[in-house]
Amino acid sequence: MDYFCGLDISIDTTAVCVVDDKGTVVLQTSVATDPETLWRTLKPYLPKLKRVGHEAGALSPWLQPELVARGLPAICLETHHVRSALKAQRNKTDATDALGLAHIVRTGWYKTAYIKSEACYRVRLLLIQRRNLKRKFLDLENTIRHSLKAFGIRLGDTSRGRFDAAVREAVKADEMTSELMDSMLTARAALWKEYTRLHALVVRFTAQQEVCRRFMEIPGVGPVAALTVLTAIDDPERFRRSRDVAAYFGLTSKRWQSGTSIDVHGRISKAGDPDARRALYEAANVLLTRYRGQDKVKTWGQAIAKRRCHQKACVAVARKLAVIMHALWCDGTFYNGNPAEPASERVEKALAKRRKHLGAHA
Repeated sequence: MDYFCGLDISIDTTAVCVVDDKGTVVLQTSVATDPETLWRTLKPYLPKLKRVGHEAGALSPWLQPELVARGLPAICLETHHVRSALKAQRNKTDATDALGLAHIVRTGWYKTAYIKSEACYRVRLLLIQRRNLKRKFLDLENTIRHSLKAFGIRLGDTSRGRFDAAVREAVKADEMTSELMDSMLTARAALWKEYTRLHALVVRFTAQQEVCRRFMEIPGVGPVAALTVLTAIDDPERFRRSRDVAAYFGLTSKRWQSGTSIDVHGRISKAGDPDARRALYEAANVLLTRYRGQDKVKTWGQAIAKRRCHQKACVAVARKLAVIMHALWCDGTFYNGNPAEPASERVEKALAKRRKHLGAHA
């Protein structure tokens, strides 16, 4: 008799449910969220334990490798499939969720979520905290601008470098407001200092990655976009075709078809990594609006913009950039956006650019 297990994981405790191949419950309990404790709980069933399923979540990058290292046949389940399946249950508790997960892995109706490497998660943490600091900085700056409107002070298009001096000049006549704004501006300066520190770390790390340097040969792709796509993919071999990457990032259209009368092609699905999707869209926008050179992807995108609109052209170019970047990664080739340029000259320029990056960050 084979056994299947479902784990409903939370921060402190994990609901465990084991069922046999006929769906009969043989164990229902709750234990501490600890790999060793989970292994001891499931040890009596280990010889015939076929699958241990848990939903992808914040603890998955830590828990999944630990369970596999202890010999448990752990599977990280894709969240959307799990939620859709568990909606059929009348009551939602940790115990019933664990039971539902056990039945999901027993029937085999699931998709496996990919667990990235630990090094990849560390780099993603750098990108996330850099983004968070920038958001907090902008929130603080906007708060200062908004609070001064009560006194009729409108800073307008004041540049970031002159913002501090402009605020101090505007409130110098009011002692209390001046002291208040001094505190806010000090906090703003501290956030900007730490943000620039993390941004410099991103640039330095990107310059050391050979794949990222090849990504940045594409017009519009900078260090943040290159590193974001690199960490979002992690392993290029897990995609059978390069065009599958665009669907993975949610840059392909949704479809709703039923019978012969309904067949709707909607907007993009927006599934997958939102940071990678945002970075590719910004890179596409830069390519279409700011890059002044000749590029076949730019020409293709501008033709779409004339037929449809600029936003849809940016989405189309972002989708193509995702495919191109994955293909460059797999093939080890260089980007050539200008077919008129000889291949030998293009490769020589790319090598010279690489040597320059290595010299600058040595």
